[in-house]
Amino acid sequence: MQLQLATWPEVEAYLKGSTGVIVPIGSTEQHGPNGLIGTDALCPEVLGRAVGEATGALVAPTISVGMAQHHMAFAGSMTLRPSTLIAVIRDSVESLAHHGFDRFFFLNGHGGNIATIRAAFSEIHGERSLARAGNAPSLHLMLQNWWDTPQVKTLCAEMFGDKDGSHATCSEISLTWHAFPEAMRYMAFAGPAPRNAGFGDAADYRRRYPDGRIGSDPTLASPENGRRLFEAAAADLAQAYRAFLAGA
Repeated sequence: MQLQLATWPEVEAYLKGSTGVIVPIGSTEQHGPNGLIGTDALCPEVLGRAVGEATGALVAPTISVGMAQHHMAFAGSMTLRPSTLIAVIRDSVESLAHHGFDRFFFLNGHGGNIATIRAAFSEIHGERSLARAGNAPSLHLMLQNWWDTPQVKTLCAEMFGDKDGSHATCSEISLTWHAFPEAMRYMAFAGPAPRNAGFGDAADYRRRYPDGRIGSDPTLASPENGRRLFEAAAADLAQAYRAFLAGA
């Protein structure tokens, strides 16, 4: 069930049986010359819906703009400051906690979000631990990157080897092409993308990785590869969500 497509009585009824919620979170940033700017938000969004359908979980609206300052030298990219994203996550969690949710499964699509999400979790836990009236009821918070599951890792190694790269990857482009075939953009590349050598601000990133890719060869992307990744990720993530509810 998607929160945006539910009514308040339906959410109230849901809470009688479960206090878990899936929160897709991603980014709006360049993904090389043929990758969609919304890739990092679209991947967790479509997978979140699939996991929701498989497990009966409520799925919150996707947090679509993340911490992506290093992509701001490429047209169309958007970013939140880390402090802003922390505030967005905190307010989103506390809003739902107000209604009785206490198990939050953050399904992430952007590596650049990881440190900030963890910092937000620390802020949320710290605020409750230091509550004036004593410890507030516990909230259980989990971060799960969609690409970091057993079946997905195996498939990526099989299909792409070391050409998947670390940004504008074959895997994430394949997944978006499976979900949105009308948005496919095939193209040839003049040469291999530079390998990951780190970066600082946006200007430094653009200098090191001129077309936006890091180590990836998106000519290996395909809707069929995306379908296989989607099915594998959805199965792994549904299992992870169920384990999270059982162990929280």
